[in-house]
Amino acid sequence: MERVESKILHELASSNKNFWEILQTSDFLLKDIISSLKKLKKKGAIGINENGFFITESGRKKINPKSLDLEVKVCKSCEGKSIVLGKKFSEILENFKKIVKERPLPKSNFFQGYMFEIDVISRIAFMHHHDDIENKKIVLIGDDDLLSIGLALTELPSKILVLDIDERIGKFIEKFNEEYGYSIEFRQYDVSNPLPKSFEHKFDVFSSEPLETFSGMKAFIFRGITCLKKGGVGYFGLTRYESSLKKWLEIQKFLNKMKCVITDLIPGFSVYPMNYGSINYENFAYQLGLNVKENKGVNWYKSALFRFEVLNDPPLKNKKMKIDFVDEEEDLTHPSIKISL
Repeated sequence: MERVESKILHELASSNKNFWEILQTSDFLLKDIISSLKKLKKKGAIGINENGFFITESGRKKINPKSLDLEVKVCKSCEGKSIVLGKKFSEILENFKKIVKERPLPKSNFFQGYMFEIDVISRIAFMHHHDDIENKKIVLIGDDDLLSIGLALTELPSKILVLDIDERIGKFIEKFNEEYGYSIEFRQYDVSNPLPKSFEHKFDVFSSEPLETFSGMKAFIFRGITCLKKGGVGYFGLTRYESSLKKWLEIQKFLNKMKCVITDLIPGFSVYPMNYGSINYENFAYQLGLNVKENKGVNWYKSALFRFEVLNDPPLKNKKMKIDFVDEEEDLTHPSIKISL
């Protein structure tokens, strides 16, 4: 918890920040950030006014002033993603934005949400950089982000299959196929059920943005690995806001057990809006007693991008799996969570 408090103090030492700006610059469990804000306020190290949080003289004494002179910034060109979109990808991005305007809105019962369009295309560019698109058979385990449509617009994959429980996504993809002449395959599928045998070991690449309960992460990733051929590649996202390092460690152990090796990990690669109109995942903030004002456009919710490769035949048992949609210990944004901080 000391690291969280130190990060908050250093951020406030450079300038006052509102609640959403503090979340944007912090890469810790959401509950730990909130607990640290409350502790710092109680100790008199920070204060709150109508503009948000500010550091007090007591708080400044906890910081080495020399550390504030050593300023570090994220690369503006790539925004920390390590890749920059070229001309053709920029054209695909503009086309993608137009196509997904009428997409289905997220539903809370599926804990749905989708990343910004630029992050979808950036993921595809990253995949292409690693030669994971051209002539590849790609399966998506869940596709709230409509990554399938972005992939189709490159005209590089040999096959794209979407497995998703939400039939609305299937209908949207079907409409896209009809209007633009593509052939993305959709199969309505509940990830808790065994994978159809016809999909086992048939794909080169899978991608997913799974639930962040451990059972959910395990199920989505396991189904994806089951789809892969030997030497296949997997992509998935994982946040720090609602997944502790303990959970990250369990995911690493699971990947090791599945004979997979992580080749890339880029923090904050994907950014998600939190208010979709149909559902607002930021409502938790107004129940914290921290005088939180409405978010005026700070896009704070970020997900790290993982890439891994399957080295050997993993130990697979294609059976039904129990999935928890919400982690009562670490989730905070789902509307069903009762705030007790």
